[in-house]
Amino acid sequence: MTNLAIQAEGLRKSYRDKTGEKVVLDGIDLTVPKATIFSLLGPNGAGKTTTVQILSTLIRADAGQVQVAGYDLNQRPDDVRGAIGVTGQYSAVDKLLTGEENLLLMADLKHLPRRDGKRKAAELLERFDLVEAARKPASTYSGGMQRRLDLAMTLVGDPRLIFLDEPSTGLDPRSRRAMWGIVRELVADGVTIFLTTQYLEEADELADHIALLDHGQLIAEGTADDLKRLIPGGHILLTFADAHLLDTARGVLGTGTADPETLTLQVPSDGGVRALRELLTRLDEHSIDIADLSVHTPDLDDVFLTLTGQPHHDDTHHNDEQKQEAAR
Repeated sequence: MTNLAIQAEGLRKSYRDKTGEKVVLDGIDLTVPKATIFSLLGPNGAGKTTTVQILSTLIRADAGQVQVAGYDLNQRPDDVRGAIGVTGQYSAVDKLLTGEENLLLMADLKHLPRRDGKRKAAELLERFDLVEAARKPASTYSGGMQRRLDLAMTLVGDPRLIFLDEPSTGLDPRSRRAMWGIVRELVADGVTIFLTTQYLEEADELADHIALLDHGQLIAEGTADDLKRLIPGGHILLTFADAHLLDTARGVLGTGTADPETLTLQVPSDGGVRALRELLTRLDEHSIDIADLSVHTPDLDDVFLTLTGQPHHDDTHHNDEQKQEAAR
């Protein structure tokens, strides 16, 4: 049995509008191992929404081979739907119902027997710390509580794979951290998370693997640290006990920017283990002691801006995915 939750090869999607054919996905490949967090990033119109819609069976691709939760997407879409959950950016919670009623409604939609539905609802209310609010209208819930309830509703069907869109939108820092904790617990229990977010700290904090999509093509993939090392500007900052050691180190390394006032030397580096080991070995060979060391790499905002040519919060009005929806 494969250990992949998603495997897609040559995924393509286009649509036609008044200007002609518009390619939304241009033959992308995706590999998502089970029980991991995979984050798909990209500017507006990059193709993120289309990708999720295809993988969650909402629309069909024009071409490509896709396996989701072990099932062929085209041949067994019902099995795929039974194995996945989708938690969108905008809460699916019915605010006129109580938290408990929302969960019971979802259990009915999943065709669970009444007794099993009640047991599952009680279990999820406990897990998401919603017991005290269970019989209160969801309209009285805070943003963080509504997001927790929304995710709890997704879990009623015990999905093995969850498409999670903007899970912490509108949440305060404390609620955001709580949501991140819940996501990690799900993964520890064997659930796979396919995360789409414009909040890059969230991807940096959570994702095991990140793919950057732009104009329908994957332009970079890897861990957060892998992506950061693609961007110039990383450095190792060395601090010394006195000016003599600082000057000696500068001479030995033959590079870097020295600051005599702070007794620091900033050495350009990708921040990788190999580069760090080589630097320390050279200093050790000359008996140069360092008082402190820190590694600085660009953040994901820098990666996003450099690779896509636009800031991650781009709100352009020319959103190709919105055009696609309008053209259907």
